[in-house]
Amino acid sequence: MRFLCIDLGDKRTGLAVCDDAEIIASPIGVIEGRGDLYNKIAEAVKQYQPQALVFGLPLNMDGSEGDMAQAVRKFAAQLAEKIELPLFFQDERLSSFTAQGRLSQTGLTHKKKKGKIDAIAAAEILKEFIASRKDKLL
Repeated sequence: MRFLCIDLGDKRTGLAVCDDAEIIASPIGVIEGRGDLYNKIAEAVKQYQPQALVFGLPLNMDGSEGDMAQAVRKFAAQLAEKIELPLFFQDERLSSFTAQGRLSQTGLTHKKKKGKIDAIAAAEILKEFIASRKDKLL
């Protein structure tokens, strides 16, 4: 099953997609700002044709949901009204930290890293989601 992962942020939103076999999660891009975000995600859905959406859920370190997690759930519900696909949520704690670690080895400038980190974080979230699905099947 192909999933599109959305790592919603205040300034940037990262997108990632996996293959139909749920083996490879790949970053596909970053949407800057919040203007026209629904339409830009709809374009990604049209282009990559996922069967479901996965949202990174920014839980607090103790596992509780704060204001940002509630904002993600609200955004997802509003998007679901426009795009009729199943929604899933995946804990995204430490995904940006992992993405920064991956980018630290690349030699890119800070500015170029900033433009990629959210998509890489989305791919990390999607990898965790896929792994958790496989764990449930075992």
